[in-house]
Amino acid sequence: MGDSSASYIHMVHHLIETCMTFHMTKEECIETLSKHANIASVITSTAKPWINLIAVWNELEKENKEFFENYAKSQSKADCMSAEETTKLIQEIKLDASKDADH
Repeated sequence: MGDSSASYIHMVHHLIETCMTFHMTKEECIETLSKHANIASVITSTAKPWINLIAVWNELEKENKEFFENYAKSQSKADCMSAEETTKLIQEIKLDASKDADH
């Protein structure tokens, strides 16, 4: 994988972590990032063949089992963001990630 694919994986990882700070479930995160960040949830003919949301999430779960078990227990719907807030935050993260890739 080249630098651009590593940057893309890092961005997806960061977006997933951001969703988690708002206590989104795996399904909510995948739906949100698919809709607002145009990141494929599964490999399709239009997806980058080396990355997808489900694969990144699953890898994070494998590497951090205890964290994800605790995370699942602590989720609270009271902390959910509105769709507008989610869209704005994801756009800001994508902009930051593209700036980092340029340096």
